[in-house]
Amino acid sequence: MLSKKTKYGIKALTFLARQDTHVPVRIATISESENISLKFLETILLSLRKSGFLGSKKGKGGGYYLLKNPKDIPMTEVMRVLEGPIAMVPCVSLNFYEKCQDCPDEDICAVNKIMLKVRDSTLEIFRNTTLADLSN
Repeated sequence: MLSKKTKYGIKALTFLARQDTHVPVRIATISESENISLKFLETILLSLRKSGFLGSKKGKGGGYYLLKNPKDIPMTEVMRVLEGPIAMVPCVSLNFYEKCQDCPDEDICAVNKIMLKVRDSTLEIFRNTTLADLSN
C-alpha cells in the first residue's frame, strides 16, 4: 500500500508542476490546496529538497519550486525517494536487494517468481510516467 508520505509528496509535486517555473509557492498554499497537514507537508518537502527535486527561498515571496522540468522527473526517482524500494519484497529489489531468510532457493520460490513480474510491471509504469504526465 502506498504511504501517505508518498501520496502527499506526489500531490505536492504535481501542484508545483502546474505553477510557473521557479516561482516559489508557500507551503501553506500547497497545504490548503491539496488538503495536506502543514507539519507533515513540511517534512515531505524538506525530503524532496534534500533529494534535489525542489529548491526553496526563504522570507517574503519565499516557498518551494521545482528545480527540474516536470518532463525530466520520472516517477521511479520520486517513488524511491519517498517510498523507498519499489519492489514489494526485498529479494526482487534492484536497489535494495536482500536475501529472504526463509527462502533456501530464490530460483524455485513461487513468491519470488510472481514478485519479479509485479516489480517489472510496476517499474515499466513508473519509468514511462513523468511528473509532466501527472500534471497535465
